Amino acid sequence: MGDSGTGSLKQGEFVGSLDCGTTSVRFIIFDQFANIVAQHQLEFPQYYAHPGWHGHEADEIQQHSDKCIEEAIKELESAGWAKESVKVVGITNQRETAVAWSRKTGKPLCDAIVWDDARTKNTVVHYEQKLKDVGIEVQPGIFSKGEEGVEALRRITGLPLSTYFSAIKLRWMIDHYQQVKEAHEADDLLFGTVESWVAYNLLGGVSTSIHISEVTNASRTLLLNTTTLQWEPSLVRFFGLRESVLPKLVSTSEVYGKIAYGPLKGVPIGGLVGDQQGALVGNKCLKQGEAKCTYGTGAFLLFCTGGEIVKSSHGLLSTVAYQAGPGAKPVYALEGSIAVAGSAIKWLRDSMNLISSAAEVNSLAEKEPTTGGVYFVTAFSGLLAPYWDPGAAGLLIGMSQYTNPSHIARATLEANAFQTRAIIESMKLDSGKDLKHLKVDGGMTNGDLAMQILADIGGFGVVRPEMRESTALGSAILAGAAINLFGWDLNDPKSLESVNTTGSRGFVPGLGEQERQKKWEGWQRAVERSKRWDEGVDDERA
Repeated sequence: MGDSGTGSLKQGEFVGSLDCGTTSVRFIIFDQFANIVAQHQLEFPQYYAHPGWHGHEADEIQQHSDKCIEEAIKELESAGWAKESVKVVGITNQRETAVAWSRKTGKPLCDAIVWDDARTKNTVVHYEQKLKDVGIEVQPGIFSKGEEGVEALRRITGLPLSTYFSAIKLRWMIDHYQQVKEAHEADDLLFGTVESWVAYNLLGGVSTSIHISEVTNASRTLLLNTTTLQWEPSLVRFFGLRESVLPKLVSTSEVYGKIAYGPLKGVPIGGLVGDQQGALVGNKCLKQGEAKCTYGTGAFLLFCTGGEIVKSSHGLLSTVAYQAGPGAKPVYALEGSIAVAGSAIKWLRDSMNLISSAAEVNSLAEKEPTTGGVYFVTAFSGLLAPYWDPGAAGLLIGMSQYTNPSHIARATLEANAFQTRAIIESMKLDSGKDLKHLKVDGGMTNGDLAMQILADIGGFGVVRPEMRESTALGSAILAGAAINLFGWDLNDPKSLESVNTTGSRGFVPGLGEQERQKKWEGWQRAVERSKRWDEGVDDERA
């Protein structure tokens, strides 16, 4: 790898990953073994204008992305490597967050609506009614409505109607923000999820107008036909959208263009992927029956089903796992989403002041061997899989004068484990396969106690890699494969054998089956009490 003309800086071969999460952006530079060579991370502001609302400023996400790239490149150079060593960049992102911007100016028209935002409850009710009365056009002039309509929507998209998915958020923006409505009517509106927005800017913004969306992200909009991997015209009509607002669909691993500015100007962007699918690839769960769970702000469990779409009859989503290149046959997954994981720990820290840092939750929880009968249903914005109840409310139950902060901290970690188990039980029923072990990553997995509780309550082995930036690694693998860097090939898992192999730690269940079952039944009773608390009131705030 000797020296080159850039002074004394060495030339290497690295891949960059821009990971745009819910609360922070990071840029990580990996070598071929997934060792981190340089990185930079920045948190960006969260906006909670009203109860249940969660907004981001799209411009701030872009500015933080640019800054992270700049700082990571400085770190790379101070480690002695030339910036030309970064051969390709991948982007991974929080998925269902909706961004609306102007075709003419390239500027956002309003705040982005974040994936866990619950303001669209009434929009969902409206479209549930429309599904019942009018239905979806499944053939010219033929509409499926009522239960058949619900089934048709699931068959096409793999998804139910929910506040979670981005077409609902876009519809809300058009209905509530005059400037978005006018842009839509004047055909000046561009819609995209975060990868779409960030790629648009990095690839030249309004001057090149590269408006693309990658299929794993598109599969979370309620507008993609997951069988054909095309936008479904009948759903675009159902939600009353112009087709011209939608991005051009691209695969998960291909060269989309070159970065137009900054220290990586001229470097190709070669991988785009939704964060959870990124973590599936980063954990190398490329074969049918392999599963991973990422514990970040929320928690997301993906179970690879290979080339077939497995329809869930137990509250899970069928989703696109990745498409290895233009025209490649897609790989699918079953997914269970938990809205609140790490954000419950953040709540203990920032709102309740029970801990002063997120890591402290483990040491506080460790002070008590049990929760003292306390259950914490962390339904801060309703419950996602497998319950799908937007009206569920957060609930702490089983408290007495005996209850102390350690019990509550432990109940928070247990809530995470119970919700993971609920999803895995559904996956077993849908796929007919037992899960031997679960690969885990994300911030919450740093705590040994949290992982032991997960194994105890789940009754399965938990495997935690030493390098846990699996989401970023996934987009790096996809980008590397797009230009055949390091011989990486998604169709040949052997080509990835030497990636991220150093040190993983296993956790095995230490709780008796009887005790596990008793706790599980208690959790189910607590969930029943939390359900349907908020019946949904009409709320016209904008």
